[in-house]
Amino acid sequence: MARSLGWRGIAFASGLTAIAGFVDGVAFIHFGGYFVSFMSGNSTRSSAGLAEGNYFEWALAIGLVVSFVLGVAAATLASQVPSVHRRGAVLSVSSVFLVAAALTTLGSLHAVWTGALMAMSMGAINATYTRRGEVSVGLTYMTGALVKMGQHLAAALVGGPKWAWLPYGALWAMITMGSFVGAFLYLQVGLLILWAAALALVLWTVVAFLRDSPGRIFGTLG
Repeated sequence: MARSLGWRGIAFASGLTAIAGFVDGVAFIHFGGYFVSFMSGNSTRSSAGLAEGNYFEWALAIGLVVSFVLGVAAATLASQVPSVHRRGAVLSVSSVFLVAAALTTLGSLHAVWTGALMAMSMGAINATYTRRGEVSVGLTYMTGALVKMGQHLAAALVGGPKWAWLPYGALWAMITMGSFVGAFLYLQVGLLILWAAALALVLWTVVAFLRDSPGRIFGTLG
């Protein structure tokens, strides 16, 4: 659960969510309304495309969903390392995929590869927080976070913890802000802005390794 991370952990998770939102904002405009982190949206688009007989739209949406799942699988395998650096290992996988996606913008590879690698990176990033093999904090899908936020707001109104809703609100706010910044900068710079997200994710990966090191100069991630 997001609120069990502690405020430093929430800040770290919020940074990752902002990066994911940035990437999705770029992708949404570049690919004409497709997502690389929001697979419910792609699933709906695939069904709509199939119903309309638009098989290219169906194939593109399904391809992104498959890429996302492969990214989750790759990061989950990386998370099995017997080390305190499990989070760093997961984010390393996500970073490799996103840097590879950024590299495709420099060559002549088809845009499909760019989208697939972006989706794999966003799938991988969701394996950052797991508990007993299951994702405990979803970093790119906010429906669950908004449901939790509403539940905790209701609890606060009847005497429960006043601020338990805030971590979920923070995640939603950061992915929304990240999406806006990503979309805005894409319109100014183009797809090369993906390098900014890739470098930010690499930086967050380094921070993850430092925070989880035995000497922990940055404190506990939670």
